[in-house]
Amino acid sequence: MKKLLAITPAGVPVDLGLLILRVGTSIFMLSHGYMKMQHFGEMQGEFMSFMGLSPSISLCLAIFAEFFCSLLLIGGLLTRLAAIPLVITMLVALFMAHEGDAFGKGGPATIYLIIYITILLSGPGRFSIDRILFK
Repeated sequence: MKKLLAITPAGVPVDLGLLILRVGTSIFMLSHGYMKMQHFGEMQGEFMSFMGLSPSISLCLAIFAEFFCSLLLIGGLLTRLAAIPLVITMLVALFMAHEGDAFGKGGPATIYLIIYITILLSGPGRFSIDRILFK
């Protein structure tokens, strides 16, 4: 019971939690990016235009974040840098595509946003390629 209630600021449990958060979330987001890649031709005409960018460029940026940045997060490679495009993508999804409806249709974007901000702030943890490269 003592271990269950203990507050551990660092160590294997925290690093394991970061690993599960990084990999689990990225697997789900990866599927969103992959679906966008598969249906690029169909989606490019109906994807939203953002900050003067064409729908095609906006879609490419979303695919970059959702697919390629998710791959980086799975391995824990350039973790904090990879989290930045994902945070931006989820902000755009929440406030532009879902009109800020954080508790309704924008709920999934809100949850992803919270997770990516957490990863951005906490980093990859011990079980990552970043740790090996930038020890």
